[in-house]
Amino acid sequence: MLVRHRMTQHPVTVSPQDTLATAQQKMTTGHFRRLPVVHDGTLVGILTDRDVRRHVGVEERTRVAAAMTETPLTVSPLTTVEEAVQLMLRHQVGGLPVVENGKVVGILTTSDVLQAFLEMTGASIQDSVRSDLLRTEKGGDLGEAATLVNGIGGEVLGVGTYRDPWSEQPIFYLRLRNVDAAAASAALQNKGYTVLSVH
Repeated sequence: MLVRHRMTQHPVTVSPQDTLATAQQKMTTGHFRRLPVVHDGTLVGILTDRDVRRHVGVEERTRVAAAMTETPLTVSPLTTVEEAVQLMLRHQVGGLPVVENGKVVGILTTSDVLQAFLEMTGASIQDSVRSDLLRTEKGGDLGEAATLVNGIGGEVLGVGTYRDPWSEQPIFYLRLRNVDAAAASAALQNKGYTVLSVH
C-alpha cells in the first residue's frame, strides 16, 4: 500500500512568519497535532503542538520560524506505508509531510496508519470477529482455512500471520463476518486446526 492512498491530502499549512497563535488556532480548529511550514510553495519545516506549548504566554509575539523543526523528515506519495511507518518509529515522530516535486501534497499521521491497519485486517468492519489458529501436522494452510469458512457461509474479510514469542510456528488469523464463531471454530478444528482464540 502506498502513502498516496492513505495520506491526508491538501493539508493545512502555516508560513514561517505566521505567529504561533495563528498556528495554534489552525491546530485547534482542525484537530491537528502538526502543521507543515511552507514558504514560497516549498516545505521549510514542521510545527507540532509540542513546539507551541514550549512558548506558552508568548504565542502572539512568537513567529513559527522560531519554534518549528527545520528540514523535517518527508516521504513521497510513492513510498510504501510500511517504509513510512518504519521511518516514524525510528525517529519517533507522529507524522510525515508528503512531498512531490518539491510541493507538499499531503501528510501521513499515526491516525492514518492505524486506520489503514484496521482496514487491511478487516477490523474496521462492525460485527466481525477474529479467529487465531495454529496449523497442526494434518492441518492445511491459511488459504484452505479461509475456503473452509466460506464454505459454511461465512465471509472472510482479512487474513494474515504473525508470530508470538511463545510460539515456534506462525499463528494464522482470519477476520470473519456472517458466521457463528462457534460453528466456524468447530469446522476449523475438525479439519486439523487448533483454534487459539476468537475475539
